[in-house]
Amino acid sequence: MDRDGRPGWLSTMGFAFLSFNCGMAIYRSIHDPHAVAFVVVAYVALILLFRCLHLLERDAPGRRRGRGIKAAVWGLATILTFMFSYKVAAVVPLWGQALVWVMATLTTVAGFYAFFVARHEEP
Repeated sequence: MDRDGRPGWLSTMGFAFLSFNCGMAIYRSIHDPHAVAFVVVAYVALILLFRCLHLLERDAPGRRRGRGIKAAVWGLATILTFMFSYKVAAVVPLWGQALVWVMATLTTVAGFYAFFVARHEEP
């Protein structure tokens, strides 16, 4: 981020790359409504997640608003984790599916613990 709050060139290029790839995925899957919905929901969730992370970084420590932003970040990360886990689990054997879902669940629980339960010491 620049000092005035605008994204830098690297962030802009990353956003352009993500947008182009999502557009191409939608174009290639135009006759599969489930695939298009997956791409659109993942794209919107990623954009919202990046925005919430930006707000969380700019928020002063200890402010009440930070808790709501943390909940949004955790919720969006959970949605994305389970969406991509669903796609991965569809193409692996049964033991792999179990491993994917266990890892997704542990990641979600660990994120909840880190955001809402653990007390962070301020230096």
